[in-house]
Amino acid sequence: MSEIVSYEELLRRGYLIVSPNGRSMWPMIKTGRDTVLIEKCEGRLKKYDIPLYKDKAGRYILHRVIKVTPEGYVICGDGVCYREYDIRDENVLGVVKGLYRREKFIPTDSFSQKLYARVWVGLIFMRKPIVFLNLRLTSLKTRILKRFGRKNRSRE
Repeated sequence: MSEIVSYEELLRRGYLIVSPNGRSMWPMIKTGRDTVLIEKCEGRLKKYDIPLYKDKAGRYILHRVIKVTPEGYVICGDGVCYREYDIRDENVLGVVKGLYRREKFIPTDSFSQKLYARVWVGLIFMRKPIVFLNLRLTSLKTRILKRFGRKNRSRE
């Protein structure tokens, strides 16, 4: 019989590798494509870190630190426009150390990831139109693929 182990217990044992779902960390993390390596958090987080934390509803969330305050952190997902202000050290379970994309490991402290984080956080005022445009293009692509798929099936 297999034992159900919590994220907290796995992180106490060392590290955790998960395939996140959702759009809140797009474009950095894409559901179905990327897997993230999370390690136990030692000390305070820094700006641009991506913590795994548990929200008030008990959900596990990966979002980026955009500001460190004496009380905690201001956090925002890369693919969303709203900020969270009530995240404290006791909510944080671990921090993302890298991601696997097509079997290649990309550490979060690599030059490309540091540059991405700084640019993306710097463009936070542009997120709303970027996210809106991405949602519209994704919706359009889905409709086109569905229509194209139906035509192909009718020919067979």
